[in-house]
Amino acid sequence: MKLENLPKTKEMKVEKRVGRGPGSGMGKTSTRGEKGQKARSGASISAWFQGGQTPLYRRIPIRGFNNAKFRCEYAVINLSDLEKFFNDGDEVNPTILQERGIVKKQLAGIKVLANGELTKKLTVKAQRFSAKAVTKIENAGGKAEVI
Repeated sequence: MKLENLPKTKEMKVEKRVGRGPGSGMGKTSTRGEKGQKARSGASISAWFQGGQTPLYRRIPIRGFNNAKFRCEYAVINLSDLEKFFNDGDEVNPTILQERGIVKKQLAGIKVLANGELTKKLTVKAQRFSAKAVTKIENAGGKAEVI
C-alpha cells in the first residue's frame, strides 16, 4: 500500500481557493456566475425572501381577534374530589391540593365546581368558585373563602 492510494480524509482535502485568477479553475467570477444580486459582494438573501414581491405573510388577510394570548386558565376541582380526599373539618387550599397530587399545576389559580355532593364540613380556599359550589359547601356547614 502506498501513501497516494490511502482513502482521502477531511484533513487531506485541499481547500477551495476562490478568486485567485483563471489558473485556479475558479477564476474571473469566482464561482458566482454573472451579474445579479447573488453575484455582488455582501449579498445575503434570507430564505423567506420572495424577490421583492409582497411576502406571503403580508398577503394573507388577518381574520378576527383571538383572545388566547390573554386567556386566564384555572385548574378545576370538583366537590366530589374534596369529598374523596379530605376528612371532616380539614382546610383545603392550593398548596395542600398540589402537595397531595390532586392538582398537577395551579395555572392562574384553582376553581371549585359543584360537580358531586359534599357531606363534610370543609374550609375551602381558592381563587374562584361557582355559585352552586358555594351554596353546597355552606349547606354542608363549611366555608368558601376567595383568595
